[in-house]
Formats: sequence, C-alpha cells, structure tokens
Amino acid sequence: MPTDELQTLLEALLFASDSPLSLSLLVETTGAEPIAVAAALEALRESLDRDDRGVQLEEMGGGWILVTREKHAPFIKKLLQGKRKSRLSRASLETLAIVAYKQPVTRPEIESIRGVDSGSALATLLEREMITIRGRSDVVGRPLLYGTTVEFLSYFGLRDLKDLPRPEELKAILQAREAEVEAEPLFPEMALRPAAEPPPAPSEEPAETGGESR
Repeated sequence: MPTDELQTLLEALLFASDSPLSLSLLVETTGAEPIAVAAALEALRESLDRDDRGVQLEEMGGGWILVTREKHAPFIKKLLQGKRKSRLSRASLETLAIVAYKQPVTRPEIESIRGVDSGSALATLLEREMITIRGRSDVVGRPLLYGTTVEFLSYFGLRDLKDLPRPEELKAILQAREAEVEAEPLFPEMALRPAAEPPPAPSEEPAETGGESR
C-alpha cells in the first residue's frame, strides 16, 4: 500500500476511534508492515502539525489518538456545555487515586487508607472501566487485586503510568478545580473528550467517617 494511501487510512481509523489504537491493532487492521505503519503515523503527525490543523496526533495509553489543540479548548468547552460526562464522586476519585499509585492493591488495603468501606466506589470504577481486576493476592482470604486500565490513561491524557503527577501535585490540581462547574481535561489538548476532575492524592488519614456515594 502506498505511503500516502496508508496515511489517509490511518487518519480515518484514528478519527473513528474514541480511544487510543495500538500499533499492533493498526498493523492488524491495515495489513501493512509495522515499520510502514510507524512511518505513516509519524508522517501524519508531522503533516497535522505543519498545516496547523484543528487536531493533532498524540501517543498515550499505549496507542495513538487524535486530539484537539489546546488553543481551541475554550471554544470546544463552550460547544459542549451541558453535554459533559457525569463526574466521578469524590469517593470514587479518591479510590481511583489509591489504585493508581498503589497498584496492584486489594480492597482491604484501599479501605485501610481511606478509613471507610470502598465497595461502592470500586464497583463504579469497574463499571466505568477505569480499573480492572489483576488477579488475587497471596495473603489469607486471597482478596482481589485492582489496577488501572488503558481507559484510565486515555481519560487523563497520560502516555503511561510514568506520567502520573506526584501525589502532592495531584492534590493541588484538585483543590484548584473543586469550585469549577464544568469538568475539564487534565491536559488541555484532550478537550475533544471532556474528562472529570483529576483524582485527589491518596492520604494516610481517613477521608470520611461514614458511608459514601458512588
């Protein structure tokens, strides 16, 4: 397949997807050689940047995805007002942060940090595909182990877990945004896919004294 044709095909596939597409999946879908797909992706990224197009190609969550440019974020936010996804509750955000930084982690370990039952928050995060079950612990009772997913990385605009902000930075981001009505992406270039506010940093002190909401 000619390079130009492969490049336009990749652009179409990426445009049609709302989550990052891995190199292996793009190779399988197009039938092209890995080296040819990688070269076409790089050429597409350079083309979008050179022409200052409304979208740009980014690598995150173990794959490639088209995202809007930061300078267009205010206009996209205005367009999407009232259409944003429901936010995760504070309990779910807190639980998600613990999983992100402590994974693989068990429910008892999460609850020992939060000081409250976290079953409802874990169920919500599993339903939203932000976390997944990674097996069982070897301790007595063999509780389930939880870890984050590719959806989590995509949701917060992260290439991989190495891009996670330090816990104190995450806490500062949350405090600065708690008063905002509209949910905004952690990274402005992700404005095409509005995200909830980032999770608070895990704390060794109990965050709640009673029950929680999903």
